[in-house]
Amino acid sequence: MDAIWDWGYAWEVMPILAEASLVTIKATVMGFGLALVVGMALAIGRMAGPAWLRLAVGGVVEFIRSTPLLIQIFFLYYVMPEFGLAMDAMLTGVLALGLHYGAYCSEVYRAGLENVPKGQWEASVALNLSPWTTFKDVILPQAIPPVVPALGNYLVALFKETPLLSVIAVLELMQTAKILGSESFQYTEPITLVGLFFLVFSLVSAALIRQLEQHLNRRRKTRT
Repeated sequence: MDAIWDWGYAWEVMPILAEASLVTIKATVMGFGLALVVGMALAIGRMAGPAWLRLAVGGVVEFIRSTPLLIQIFFLYYVMPEFGLAMDAMLTGVLALGLHYGAYCSEVYRAGLENVPKGQWEASVALNLSPWTTFKDVILPQAIPPVVPALGNYLVALFKETPLLSVIAVLELMQTAKILGSESFQYTEPITLVGLFFLVFSLVSAALIRQLEQHLNRRRKTRT
């Protein structure tokens, strides 16, 4: 067993990987926050805008969903500077994650919004509510709770995609583990620990999503 696993080395690299995990968590939280905002904007543009806007937004969504995230990261980091838009690696990674998963989240939002009965809009118009008040206080509280599990799945998926940021030298968990392995020629311990970090964070995220879903459902029932 000692020849396969070195507990001393594992404990030695644990603090380094724990520090790198903060970078992974930061990229995940910021990327998913951006994805939620971008997704809602794309969903509204695809549903409520003029015909030309709906067509353009639909094309953007399908293009982003149909191309690999890795290619999008490379494009933003290496090609966009040719057009005068140069960003550091972390910002590029967050933007790539946010745009990529924003396209997926937009379809989730759209399904939730389309599931709200049209009578809710008509009743709001009859009550002389403004479109913004109707959307914020009537439509969203009904549209969001059913799609929280799907959004949660994308949060976990986005978290597991963060190792792709290593291609533009973001020192997240996986990149740090590879560097540690290359320095010591011991890959088993850091790579295994990275896998455990991802497992724990994914389970915690899934548990938080379930709690949020239950909270929103209870809140919706009390309001009805």
